[in-house]
Order: sequence, then C-alpha cells, then structure tokens
Amino acid sequence: MLTMNDLRSGVTIIEDGDPWIILETDFMRKAQRRPVMRTKIRNLRSGQVRERTFKQGDSIPEADVGKAKARFLYAADRRYTFMDETTYEQYTLSEDALGTAAAFLREGMLVDLLTFEGNPVVVQLPIKVGAKVISAPPGLRGDSATNIMKEVVVEGNVKVKVPLFVKEGDTIIVDTRTGEYVSRAGE
Repeated sequence: MLTMNDLRSGVTIIEDGDPWIILETDFMRKAQRRPVMRTKIRNLRSGQVRERTFKQGDSIPEADVGKAKARFLYAADRRYTFMDETTYEQYTLSEDALGTAAAFLREGMLVDLLTFEGNPVVVQLPIKVGAKVISAPPGLRGDSATNIMKEVVVEGNVKVKVPLFVKEGDTIIVDTRTGEYVSRAGE
C-alpha cells in the first residue's frame, strides 16, 4: 500500500479495479487544513484521464505493472502485434488500446510494453522518433523573417507543425508525447 507521500509521476496505482498511472502531482497545504495531493491520472486500459485528490491518511493500492522491451512486428485489421524481446512471446493490441501511439509505430521499432495481471495494457514509445515528410506545402518567399511554422504530413498520416525550411522527403524528429517537431534528422 502506498501513502500520499509516495505518489509521484510515473507511479501506478489501482483505482476501481483498473491500473492507473500518475501523470502529474501537486502537493497542497492550506493554513489550518490537512495537506492533500492533487493528481492527474490515466487509466492504462481505457486511456481515460481524470483528476483525483488524496488525503493524508489514505492508503492507495499499488498496481503490479510489468514492463518489458518488445519489438513491433506488424499491423493487420486494426490490430498490432508485438514480440517480447526476452521471452519471444507475441502480444496483440487493438488500435483503440494504442491510441495516438499507433500513428508513430514502425516495423521493428523497440517499445516498452506494460502488462497488468499478465495481459498487455499499453505501449510506451520512445520519446523521439524519426518520421519522413510525405506532404509539405512550399515555403513562401519572404516568410523567413519571423518564426513561422507550416503544417506537413508525416508517415502515419500525422500532421506536424514545422519550420518553413522543411520540405517533402525530409526526415524529421517528432516528440511522440506531444506530436511536436523537435529537429531535422541528422542535426
């Protein structure tokens, strides 16, 4: 069992029988009141995000979530197959379970597979991945005076705002948590 003081970003807990991961924590103490920990948590099964407040005396059950390195093998019929790197066991997750991560997956990509009670629940991608620009409007002449961004489409049909110098065929680095442009590949 965890106490309020054990709660940190990345800790997994059990809430309503489901595993939840803590995304953000905020310790609050007001004059002549008991301290509380306000958290933002995400359900590992459904992806639902909500806020939850814990009081000083609360006992919070910790979720036994396993983490294994897995390689993405292939996608078929909106289902994605991964292979555990140590046991060579294969797991299949639906597109709904992956959420926005599905757009950034590439064959052979190494990911972290989180399991709860022996079943895979979520895939954690590397923070930064390379993506090839498949569609980009040309930059207009004279637009380089300020920090103007344009919208391009990268592999996986993801729209990303990038600087004007990025053109079709370039490979860029994208942050998988936010979907934002980081840099050009090779910089």
